[in-house]
Amino acid sequence: MALSTITIDDLLTSIQSYHSCESDLEFVRKAYQFASILHQDQKRKSGEPYIVHPLSVAYILTNFARADMNTICASLLHDTLEDTDCTREDIVTNFGEEVALLVEGVTKIKGVVFSSHEEGSIENQGKILNGMAEDIRIILIKLADRLHNMRTLEYKTEDRQKAIAQETLDFYVPIAYYLGSYRFKNELEDLCFRYIDSEKFLMTKHDLEEYIEETKEEAIKIVQSVKKSLEQNQIDFQISYRTKNIYGVYKKSCEGLKISEIHDLWAIQIIVKEIPTCYQVLGIIHSLYPPFNQLLKDLIAKPKTTMYRSIHTSVFGENGKLIQFQIRTEEMNEIAELGLPYYWDSPNVKMNEELHNKFQFFKSLVEANTHANSTKEFMEEAKNDIFTSMIYVYTPMGEVVELPSGSTPIDFAYKIHSDIGNKMEMAIVNASVASFDRKLKNNDIVKIITNDSIEGPKEEYLGMCRTNLAKRKISEFFKKKESSI
Repeated sequence: MALSTITIDDLLTSIQSYHSCESDLEFVRKAYQFASILHQDQKRKSGEPYIVHPLSVAYILTNFARADMNTICASLLHDTLEDTDCTREDIVTNFGEEVALLVEGVTKIKGVVFSSHEEGSIENQGKILNGMAEDIRIILIKLADRLHNMRTLEYKTEDRQKAIAQETLDFYVPIAYYLGSYRFKNELEDLCFRYIDSEKFLMTKHDLEEYIEETKEEAIKIVQSVKKSLEQNQIDFQISYRTKNIYGVYKKSCEGLKISEIHDLWAIQIIVKEIPTCYQVLGIIHSLYPPFNQLLKDLIAKPKTTMYRSIHTSVFGENGKLIQFQIRTEEMNEIAELGLPYYWDSPNVKMNEELHNKFQFFKSLVEANTHANSTKEFMEEAKNDIFTSMIYVYTPMGEVVELPSGSTPIDFAYKIHSDIGNKMEMAIVNASVASFDRKLKNNDIVKIITNDSIEGPKEEYLGMCRTNLAKRKISEFFKKKESSI
């Protein structure tokens, strides 16, 4: 369904697929009517009535996040404070404080003159991240808002298209990844790629479509073969398949891989009822097709930091081409589809404290925000430590720790706790003593030996660590030490 043709009835029907309270549906209808009146004289660049945009944003949220009613109402009203005469008090009176807070959270900073477009962008991004740390629904509305804007970017000038696409790729795509919202991430990536480099986009799209056509028959044959074997073993399952997004294929080509060498270009998803059945299915698949052992990942035993869980295995088809299988339970599939919104508690959809602590992304955001002296400093730390290429290392107990590429044992120590960084005596990586400036790699197992007699870090550690977090903690130690003299 093209979003420009969506009506309020379409939105309400979409909501009813997961929420059917009549009074809540009337609440949403009221927000739509309220927004329609406020935006009635406004048009989009496309010439469409402006209400098409907030209605589309709300519709995306029902499909991509199964949003609660306050979030949907806020998405319908999200441009009213910025683009109409509506006041915060109007929203509170008609829809309550919670909806007003969400609308306020997604509204750009008003009444401030910035010295440059870059400064304004930094301040507004900082405002979004600050709000996001308090209520995840703020960034979900912004993601849906940005997705619809990217879908209709053709009506902007070429310069604005490139600028908006680049900002989306640098800022919104990493957030979508960290939330586990892969539907947002994949579509945003492809739309950005299309406008940033249309020639490479079209070339990659053509190569991908050509390869899919060449290999589709074999992929379907493998699906049928596995399906038959699962039925013979009386396993209750669902099976489907998907192909990698265009930008994902392009990134792999930049790493020097040919399209035929991308092991997860085809991904066959098998959904079962229980965890033990996942491992039974894995055995059945390996009995039919030889696995490429280096690509076997048990993300059920060791989930991603986005809480994504699944078993991934890549097998050789009859012609030697690799095809990936993803095996998970129905609950895991819900998490894979929705990401963080899966964990919302209805009617209060704010994350509970335990869940908030499980997502390292949020812990890092809160830490950076708490200690930053300005929005610019906060955003610099966020981009240096969070919005960057990441590696995943393990504690000796098997817990995953997310760090920026180029991190050292010093960064690892301060990520765990300030006291560990300040008291570190020795670093052990993969059972061997390692220097403090050693660059960690994916899947390293890191252990820090501490000594209570150590009074604090050495100043030379500042030149060895990668993260702003570690540098700040070390600097704070010496400032505190100086002030006590």
